[in-house]
Amino acid sequence: QVQLVESGGGLVQPGGSLRLSCAASGFTLNYYAIGWFRQAPGKEREGVSCISSGDGSTYYADSVKGRFTISRDNAKKTVFLHMDSLKPDDTAVYYCAIGSQGSRLGIYEYNYWGQGTQVTVSS
Repeated sequence: QVQLVESGGGLVQPGGSLRLSCAASGFTLNYYAIGWFRQAPGKEREGVSCISSGDGSTYYADSVKGRFTISRDNAKKTVFLHMDSLKPDDTAVYYCAIGSQGSRLGIYEYNYWGQGTQVTVSS
């Protein structure tokens, strides 16, 4: 059974850091692209970052470029999103999802989704 479970969210002050984890089961992690998305209250879900299958190429939304880093540990079947210099605008529920080989940051490129983890950036 394909499953994704996000963890690592929480409350952090502006300028702080968090590391989100996406634990995968039921499929071979490095055969698929994995994307991170977020959805703030009243806003549409948007792509944040993704890591491709195979060579592990990474892609970032302009809003997080230089602050967020995505990585993948195939042995642990986990994808991480390390977030630095967090801003109040980063407050959202963060989701990971499974895409295909060519998937990038479009939500319709992804099918299986985790349940999400809340990130709140506030002083």
